[in-house]
Amino acid sequence: MEASVDEFMKYRSPLVSRYASKEMAYNFSDRKKFTTWRKLWIFLAKAEKDLGLPITDAQLVEMEAHAEDIDFARAAEEERKLRHDVMAHVHTFAHCCPTAAPIIHLGATSCYVGDNTSDKLPKYSIEQDCNTELLACVIDRLANFAEKYADLPTLGFTHYQPAQLTTVGKRASLWLQDLVMDMRNLQRARDDLRFRGVKGTTGTQASFLQLFQGDHDKVEELDKMVTEMAGFKKSYLVTGQTYSRKVDIDSLSVLASLGATVHKICTDIRLLANQKEIEEPFEKEQIGSSAMPYKRNPMRAERCCSLARHLVALVFDALQTASVQWLERTLDDSANRRISLPESFLTADIILSTLQNITEGLVVYPKVIERHIRQELPFMATENIIMAMVKAGGNRQECHEKIRVLSQQAAAVVKQDGGDNDLLDRVQADPYFTPVLNQLDALLDPKTFTGRAPQQVIASLCVCARAHAWDGWIENCNEVHSCRETGHLN
Repeated sequence: MEASVDEFMKYRSPLVSRYASKEMAYNFSDRKKFTTWRKLWIFLAKAEKDLGLPITDAQLVEMEAHAEDIDFARAAEEERKLRHDVMAHVHTFAHCCPTAAPIIHLGATSCYVGDNTSDKLPKYSIEQDCNTELLACVIDRLANFAEKYADLPTLGFTHYQPAQLTTVGKRASLWLQDLVMDMRNLQRARDDLRFRGVKGTTGTQASFLQLFQGDHDKVEELDKMVTEMAGFKKSYLVTGQTYSRKVDIDSLSVLASLGATVHKICTDIRLLANQKEIEEPFEKEQIGSSAMPYKRNPMRAERCCSLARHLVALVFDALQTASVQWLERTLDDSANRRISLPESFLTADIILSTLQNITEGLVVYPKVIERHIRQELPFMATENIIMAMVKAGGNRQECHEKIRVLSQQAAAVVKQDGGDNDLLDRVQADPYFTPVLNQLDALLDPKTFTGRAPQQVIASLCVCARAHAWDGWIENCNEVHSCRETGHLN
C-alpha cells in the first residue's frame, strides 16, 4: 500500500518505510499487537469458563466474532480520555461485545496482555516470521560458497598485513561457523522463552484466587490452560507485575550477537572488495556513485554494517531497563521497550535478508587473487627455498643470509620504487641457487602453502550438517527468498 501524502509530512522510521520485510513489519504492527491482546482475553475467558466461572458460550462467541474487528479511531479516542492504553482497548472491545463486556479482562492486570504479547511476538518472530529460515538460507548459501572455493588459495591477513596463505572457502567457513553459533543461540532463546501467564497485579495471583474462592488448584490450572492456549509449554513460576526484564536481555543479546557476526562478515567483504578479490552483487543499472560513474561500492555490505551497529547498541536498552526496575515493577520500562524490542527484531530481519542477497551473488575474481599471491608469495617461500638448498647440500646459515639480502633488495623495489616483487628473478640470477632452480615452480605452488584449509572446510560443513540438520529449514529457503524483497536502498 502506498503512503498517503500526509504520511510524508511526519517522521517515519526507515526500518519500516525503507528496509523491513512486510512480514516482520506486520509482526510488530498495531493490528498484530491488539488482535493478540483480544486473543489473550478470549483465552482467559475460555479457561475461566472451563474452570467454573459464570461465563456463557454466547459471550465467548461474541468475543471471537470481533477478535479482528478493531476500531482504531475509537481506541485512540478512549486512550486520549483514559490515558491508559490497555483500558482503552478493553472499552473498545467491550463496545463491540456488549454481552461479553462484563467478563473481558476479568481478574487480569495490564501486564496480562502487555507482557504476554511481548513474549509471543519475539517467539513468533524467531520461530515463524523467517528469522531462523532467513539465517538458515544464509548458512546454506555460504556453505555452498565455501565448498565451491574450498581449495582456491588466497592471501591470509593478520593485522591486515599479508600472512600465510589460506583459501577463499576457509575464510568463508570462519563466517559460517559464527552464523551457526548464532543459529544455536536463536534456538536456545526460543526454547528458553516462557509465557508470563496469569499472575495478577503484583504476581501473587490474588485476584484469581478470589475469583475461584480460594481454590489454589484452579488458579494453577488456569495459568497452565492459558499458557498452552497461547502456544507455550511453560510459564514463569514467579513474576512481579511483569516478567523479569532479564528475559528481554536474553532475547536482545542473541540478536546483538548476530549483529556482531554480520558486521564482521560484511566488513571482510568490504575490505576484499577494495582489493577487487570479491564483490557483492551489482545490478546492471545500479549506480555506485553520483560523481564517479566507474565506482562499484559495496553498498549492501555497508548497509548491513550500519544497521548491525544499531542492533548491537539496542541490547544496552534492555540491560539498563532491567537494572532500574523497582520492586514489583515500575513503568519507566514501557516507552523504552516499545522502541527497543521491535527495532531489534526488525533490524535483525533486515540485515539477514540483505546478507542473504549478498551471499547468493558473491563474485570471486581468481585472477586478481592470483596476482596478489604472486606479489607476496616469494617472500613466504623463502623458508622452503632454504630447506631445499640444505637438502641439496647447502649451508643453512649461508643460504639464509643470501636470501635475506636478496629479500631486502626486492622489498626496496616494491616499497621505494613502486615496482613488482622481483625476488624470484634475483634468486634465479644468483649462481648460488643453481641446485634448486628446477624446483622453484613446485616450491612456489600456492596450494602447498594452504595447509589443511580445504580439508577443514569439508570437515566444518559435515559438522554443521550433522549438528543442526538444516534440511527442515533449507527446503523453505526458496519460498522465503521469493516472498522477500531484498531491496537495494542505502
